[in-house]
Amino acid sequence: MHDEEPITQDAPTGHACIQSYLRTLENVPGVYRMLNARSEVLYVGKARQLRARVANYARPSGHSARIARMISETTSMMFLTTRTETEALLLEQNLIKQLKPRYNVLLRDDKSFPNILLPRDHAFPQLRKHRGRKTVPGSYFGPFASAGAVNRTLTQLQRAFLLRNCSDSVFDSRTRPCLLYQIKRCSAPCVGYVTEAQYAELVADAERFLSGKSTKLQAELATEMQKAAEAMEFERAAALRDRIRALTNVQQSQGINPRGVPEADVIALHMQGGQACVQVFFIRANQNWGNRDFYPRTGAGAEEPEILQAFLAQFYDDKTPPRLVLLSHPLEDEDLVAGLLAERAGRKVELAVPRRGEKAELVANAARNARESLGRRLAENAAQSKLLAGMAEAFDMDAPPRRIEVYDNSHIQGANAVGAMIVAGPDGFIKSQYRKYNFKDGEVTRGDDLGMMKAMLRRRFERLQREDPDRQGDSWPDLLLIDGGAGQVAAVAEVMAELGVDDVALLGVAKGVDRDQGKEEFHRPGARPFALRRNDPVLYFIQRLRDEAHRFAIGAHRQKRAKAVGATPLDEVPGIGAARKRALLAHFGSAKAVSRAGLADLRAVPGISEAMAQRIHDHFRSGG
Repeated sequence: MHDEEPITQDAPTGHACIQSYLRTLENVPGVYRMLNARSEVLYVGKARQLRARVANYARPSGHSARIARMISETTSMMFLTTRTETEALLLEQNLIKQLKPRYNVLLRDDKSFPNILLPRDHAFPQLRKHRGRKTVPGSYFGPFASAGAVNRTLTQLQRAFLLRNCSDSVFDSRTRPCLLYQIKRCSAPCVGYVTEAQYAELVADAERFLSGKSTKLQAELATEMQKAAEAMEFERAAALRDRIRALTNVQQSQGINPRGVPEADVIALHMQGGQACVQVFFIRANQNWGNRDFYPRTGAGAEEPEILQAFLAQFYDDKTPPRLVLLSHPLEDEDLVAGLLAERAGRKVELAVPRRGEKAELVANAARNARESLGRRLAENAAQSKLLAGMAEAFDMDAPPRRIEVYDNSHIQGANAVGAMIVAGPDGFIKSQYRKYNFKDGEVTRGDDLGMMKAMLRRRFERLQREDPDRQGDSWPDLLLIDGGAGQVAAVAEVMAELGVDDVALLGVAKGVDRDQGKEEFHRPGARPFALRRNDPVLYFIQRLRDEAHRFAIGAHRQKRAKAVGATPLDEVPGIGAARKRALLAHFGSAKAVSRAGLADLRAVPGISEAMAQRIHDHFRSGG
């Protein structure tokens, strides 16, 4: 690759500026960046032939309004050549995610999707939800659109196949069946109610169902049920009936179950009012495993083919594409995108825009969902815009806030303290921007709410000043909302003054008389406290913001407390993971007994090598 620094020019801008680069360019694959007078990246693009693509921008006419605006703002360009156009497409999408240029299409919500995992590391595998990298040996089924979709499916699969969902440590410690066995959602392998071979048959049936062989499986179960009834084994017949009913419930809850499409992602785009919604349906094993809507940024007016192509390249950046992707619109470079997805999947990936038949019906259904989802979002955004405008008026702000950050902290008598920040804007709550803050020993005094708030804000804004000193991105807030009164506001104002931040509005929300909701007092630096009318929509909006911050802070505190409850001194020994910790606790009965054990006793524990035994022995003898 070859990278060329931007050439700053005094006079030329727009077409003239772009024209001046043509003599230095060759017709090779690569990526170009267009920058404005403040050196902000306006646009990142890829080209099969760099010189030919840049020459198009140098033409004075024939551009869409969006491209014409972008050209007029361009004062310099940067170029990076690649070996192939596919390599250029990969680099383009990486730079878009990193730089977030104004005129590029950007997928803002790019979370991973959960799967169902049947692991192969245990004689009695646990049926469970899995998210993240597929490092555990076993069979993965998915993706599912949401954790809720996985949980609903798992509940039905437990009824149908009676597979355990408890952890290995719980499984190993059981001496009698748990409640799940009593309610017929587990076969109780933990206490030997089924043999390893019988359980393996249940696992095989579950895999067959999740692989799309449900019709054959249900027919076989129906035959078994009939035989059991004829043999007057009525209890077994009833159990088989319940399994068939549970399988039917799984299929019914999944809605659309196409017969002729075993595996596909159905992706449909709808645009309205300059905004876009992309709806993705996951079809696996001839079953609908849920759908998710996305609202990519449209790059100040991009057309459908460009939006859909950028979405595909970014959406499958960390996900394995299926064998078939059904689309609502054709792409600009279909062969190039198909090649990119095939490279990521390690096999052929087909892209299709169906016009008739079952596949076209699937796309039409996804398109209808996209249209309805975008309609709801536009209505919600209109209401949200009115509330933000109301906030600006109520609190004397120059303009409605685009980004509100709300801060809270949670602890019990100073223990397991955690700070929390939530973010809201014109699109509502931005959960991908939520942050938790843990406090190191000595950073704040135990139980010091003001100290925690100051430490949290100091860390937040020091990072902002480090990562985005020129405020080119959208990570700087317009308004800080603090859960507290005059003391908290004064403490935060002190931190902001120390950091030299004087243009971010600050507002404290304090409980009113008798801590009655609806009588909140609002505090601003250097101003007297005031209140809003009890039925003011802005007041309700602020209460929602504060309650969301409180919910998030409480949840973070509970997670930290739960982790602390399960912690033992063994967690501090280097090299002791979950498996070795279980082995030691099973052998000695408690962490305290481990700490007192002799070297020979430690060596006798399965999985503990001589070197590890020495390390554990030295750790507790030296005081850790």
